[in-house]
Order: sequence, then C-alpha cells, then structure tokens
Amino acid sequence: MMTMTPFYTRMKYLVFNPLRANLLNVLILALPLLGFVSLTMGQGCTSTIIGLVLQLMSCQPAVAAFAAELPSESCCAALTELGQPCLCMLINGPPIAGLDRSLALQLPAKCAANFDPCSIAP
Repeated sequence: MMTMTPFYTRMKYLVFNPLRANLLNVLILALPLLGFVSLTMGQGCTSTIIGLVLQLMSCQPAVAAFAAELPSESCCAALTELGQPCLCMLINGPPIAGLDRSLALQLPAKCAANFDPCSIAP
C-alpha cells in the first residue's frame, strides 16, 4: 500500500483544485513539459512561453478570470518591454490556468500601450 507524501498531497491539491490554480502553479507544473523550446510562431517574439509567463507575473491580478484588477505599473512596464508580438504569442499559445484571454487582450489599452490588436486563433 502506497502512502501519500506531503509533497504528493500538495501537488494533487494544486492540480485538481481549479480555484487554487494560478500562473505560478501552472508554470511549476508545465516547466518539465515545455522545456525551453521557443515558440515564436513567426510573430517576431523571441521569448519562450515560460519566459513570457515569468516576465508578466505581475499582470496576473489583471488577467485573472474572476478577480480582474487594473494592471499595476510593473505589469504595464513588462508589457511595454515585451511588445505586441509576445503578448499575441502568449494569448494564442497553450491554455494557461488563471489567464482570461479576453482580459489579456485588454491589457495594452489599460496600460496605454500603442499596440496593434491581437486576434485570438481558433
């Protein structure tokens, strides 16, 4: 009979409780799966999905599905530094728990960034 270790119990709680899933938890769980493969998709962004998530971690409260807040100054600075191609790559990339794509599309306007709009791929 297998006993559950505290680590296993915690990971099971994070994975199977959608209310607790956030960008950091997804990043920790997805790191071995995604590796360091760059998914540029021909849009001019040279960051990896993992790099984008890390750089935009301060934007999480502004793109959380049920508790969206205004983006912070650090979020807007990170968004401006990354640029429109990287934001579009993140929005059209693999699903990320805790990321509301429609709220992420609104970030440039809320941050007064002069980006062309992204379109969500089907």
